[in-house]
Amino acid sequence: MNVQLRQLQALVAVADAGTFTDAAATLGLSQAAVSRAIAGLEAALGARLLLRTTRHVSLTATGTRVLPAARRVLEEVAHLRRTVDRSEAELRVGYAWAALGRHTRRLQRAWASAYPDVPLVFVQSGTETAGLGEGLADVAVLRRPLDDARFDTALIGTEARYAAVATDNTLARRRSVRMADLARYTVALDSRTGTTTPGLWPPGAAPASTRESHGVDEWLTLIAAGQAVGVTSEATANQNPRPGVAYRVVRDAPPIEVRLAWWRDDPPSRLPELLALARAAYG
Repeated sequence: MNVQLRQLQALVAVADAGTFTDAAATLGLSQAAVSRAIAGLEAALGARLLLRTTRHVSLTATGTRVLPAARRVLEEVAHLRRTVDRSEAELRVGYAWAALGRHTRRLQRAWASAYPDVPLVFVQSGTETAGLGEGLADVAVLRRPLDDARFDTALIGTEARYAAVATDNTLARRRSVRMADLARYTVALDSRTGTTTPGLWPPGAAPASTRESHGVDEWLTLIAAGQAVGVTSEATANQNPRPGVAYRVVRDAPPIEVRLAWWRDDPPSRLPELLALARAAYG
C-alpha cells in the first residue's frame, strides 16, 4: 500500500468542500491534480471512496470510515511539524508530579532574565520518563532511577521526603512523623512514576499493606478519603496542596535526588545553561 499525504489531504478537502473545484481552490491545486490524488488513493486502498455526480461529491460507506482515519493521520503529521518548530523556539521541561516544587518559579525567573527569546515551558506527563521518551519534553525532571541507555542524567539537587495523610488522621496533628508511624497504615504507591517503594522502609518494617495508584491526582484522592497514607517529595507538598490532605516532613527518611534527563544523542542546545540555573535554584 502506497498512501501519500497529498492524497489524504485531497480526500479531506473534497469531503469538506463538497466539490473537486472548491477542494482544488482550498489546496491551491488544479482540479485535475485533486482528481488524480483521489484516484491514486482509491487505487492504493482498493476501494471507492467518493461518489461523483455533475454537481456534487459524496462519500461512499468505505469513504465515511476512511475519512476520520485520514484526518487523524494529517493531525499527527501536523503535530510532528509543530513539535519540530516548537523545539527550536522553546525549551520544554517534562515532569510527572511536581516540576521543581518551590524552586520552579525561581528557575523560571532566572531563565526568562537570561534567555528571554527561548521560553522555558513545563509540561506534565505521567510516564516513566516524564514525557521525554514520548517526545513531549526536551528535558525531564526525574526523582527515581532511570535505567535506560538512551538517556543521560545529571543531579541538580535534593529534597526532603514528606508524608501525606488525611487531615483527620492523628498524624496530621504532629509537626513531623517517622517511617514507622506510616507503616501502620495502608501506603499508596505509584510504581510507575512515584518515588516510594516498600524498600524505603528498613528490613522487616515495611508496611503491611500497600495500594497501587496511578498519578498524583488519584494518589491524593485516596489519601484525602483516609484510604491510605503516602510518602512523597518536598516538591509534591509544595506544588500539590489538596483539601483534606496534610503534609508532614518525615524526619528519618533519606532525601530524594532530583535529576534532569535528556536524550543522550540529542541534548538541547542550552542544556549546560539549564543545568547551571537549576542547580542555582536549589542552592
